[in-house]
Amino acid sequence: MKSYFITDLLVPNVSKYLKEVYKKYSPDFVCYRDKSGNSDFMKKAEIFLQTSKEYGIKNIYLNSNFKLASSLGYDGVHLTSFQIDLIDKVKKIKLKVIVSTHNENEIKRSKEADFITYSPVFKTPNKGVSKGIIDLKEIVLKYKDVKIFALGGIISPIHIEQIKSTNAYGFASIRYFQ
Repeated sequence: MKSYFITDLLVPNVSKYLKEVYKKYSPDFVCYRDKSGNSDFMKKAEIFLQTSKEYGIKNIYLNSNFKLASSLGYDGVHLTSFQIDLIDKVKKIKLKVIVSTHNENEIKRSKEADFITYSPVFKTPNKGVSKGIIDLKEIVLKYKDVKIFALGGIISPIHIEQIKSTNAYGFASIRYFQ
């Protein structure tokens, strides 16, 4: 099962933080996500990319901004559910695509993406009602041709084991890696 580390970079030393995470967890996929709007976004995005490459990470994504992802040399972009209609446009510029989904309609609309996240699986702050493991298992079974990352509220090895039982492609998390 693949692991997908999504940042929440409200840390003073980005490089040091990433090195600690990469040494401890060795994630398969990583995503730079910083919704703070700080003026140092570009600098942190570059540090994130460079540090991830130094640690041999092969799947490096930038959240939402596909033009910036392309210009900086990221492998792909993680689109929000409001950006599903951009999948074809992003693929034309040779970026891989992960899309956030929260229901079957969004999954159906995202089938051309390389991967999707499906959330929230477990209870997580400000994300609505959790779907649970049974729902995730049904979605994975129904959409066998889609590489699905479980996302939302994943904070412990117990959660990881529950997700493994669903045959999901992997899990994605912010808090698990903190």
